[in-house]
Amino acid sequence: MKMKIIPLLVIAILMVQIATGYADETNFVCPMCCRQHLAPATFTDKSLYQVESKWTTDAGKGLKFSDLAGKPQVVLMFFSHCTTACPILVYDLRRIESSLTPAERSKIGFTLISFDSERDTPAVLAEYRKALNLSGNWTLLNGKPDDVLELAALLGVQYKQNADGQFAHSNAVTLLNAKGEVVFQQTGLDSNPQDMVHQIQRLFITQK
Repeated sequence: MKMKIIPLLVIAILMVQIATGYADETNFVCPMCCRQHLAPATFTDKSLYQVESKWTTDAGKGLKFSDLAGKPQVVLMFFSHCTTACPILVYDLRRIESSLTPAERSKIGFTLISFDSERDTPAVLAEYRKALNLSGNWTLLNGKPDDVLELAALLGVQYKQNADGQFAHSNAVTLLNAKGEVVFQQTGLDSNPQDMVHQIQRLFITQK
């Protein structure tokens, strides 16, 4: 898929308001201390790291979304109880990871953000990590419903909880650069990992 660039934060806030109206119609690792952080002043007006949302990792540690700054991130919104699209999407991320060299893998993170604030507790996400044997450069996040909704809007991801507790959602994998700017997004299932790998490698070149 073609690159999708998130507009200015002001426009993004309007997207959040639109998404909020949509949601109201429903019922709805590498230790953090070792990661390089960027001062807030270095974030551009296109950076998702300007948001003030706070999250909890599968290890039970609190962090701001901006704590992911310092290295590119491959981001997926999902939920662990999904039995249809999410397992395929996570598998797509794992294929991307395995297609990178060890040196490249050390310079990028993979972030899974749950739609399901209630059921995907840190403990549940920890079991999910264990079951899939995800490496230390994967970050699994639980957040408050409003923060999930805001971030989904900024990523251009739509979702809706069904009566059975499942979520209908966009199937989108997003690449953020080290400053939290969207540089590429692919949609759909069972995507060719080389498309994302190529974008990641281009990003590494431009960051030199």
